Amino acid sequence: MTATLDDVSRPITQPAATASDAPPLAVVCRGVTKEFGSGDAKVQVLLGVDVDIPAGEMALLVGPSGCGKTTLISIICGLLTPTAGTVALFGVEQQKLTGRQLVDFRGKNVGFVFQQYNLLPALTAAENAAVPLIIQGVPRKQAVARATEVLDQVGMGHRANSRPAQLSGGQQQRVAIARALVHSPRLLVCDEPTAALDAQSGQTVMELLRETAVQPGRGVLIVTHDHRVFAYGDRIVRMSDGRIESVETKAAGTHAAEGGAH
Repeated sequence: MTATLDDVSRPITQPAATASDAPPLAVVCRGVTKEFGSGDAKVQVLLGVDVDIPAGEMALLVGPSGCGKTTLISIICGLLTPTAGTVALFGVEQQKLTGRQLVDFRGKNVGFVFQQYNLLPALTAAENAAVPLIIQGVPRKQAVARATEVLDQVGMGHRANSRPAQLSGGQQQRVAIARALVHSPRLLVCDEPTAALDAQSGQTVMELLRETAVQPGRGVLIVTHDHRVFAYGDRIVRMSDGRIESVETKAAGTHAAEGGAH
């Protein structure tokens, strides 16, 4: 059935609270492995990843280059299939979905902010931000109107008619965030969102993500090498050599945006 604007912008209904009132889990990975190639050319990238990412938190996935971060988020988003193990998003196991079901599920439930923004140069900011809705079948006029609302939420409403070449790097990143949020995804994944930004712009983007993306019904997963933004995370997941090395959690109110650290 074709999606409507109401379908994609409707607030997420939360699962009933458990006896312990624990937040729902946005992501659950169990025994996730990934191999590329075969025989002597086989490379093992993930070696049994177990990790939980609750909704309502900003989790930072950190670790050295080559440790498997990009492969892991690609599996979580359904872009790659694990060699073994299971991945569930809000209780839905990716491996149990058929090809088309997986594409539809990902389109409705996952928002992705790419490191290089990936904005289409011929489109305006509003048109770029509207792309996920248009793909889902929302009429273009309605999609652009919704996208303009989200651009306003990220401080870019006044540049809705500007094209990417007319925007700074930080402004393009805001448009990319609006595009990722326009269809109200339950999981937002950001790949190095501050890598191409100066310190001030990077801080602004992280504060923006906390203000607009971190919600009770949404998980936020950010891959980053930028130590300057670690203070913004509620949970720091450290990877090393294809495994989860450690998970550090913070008490509520101690991250930079609430604690006042800059």
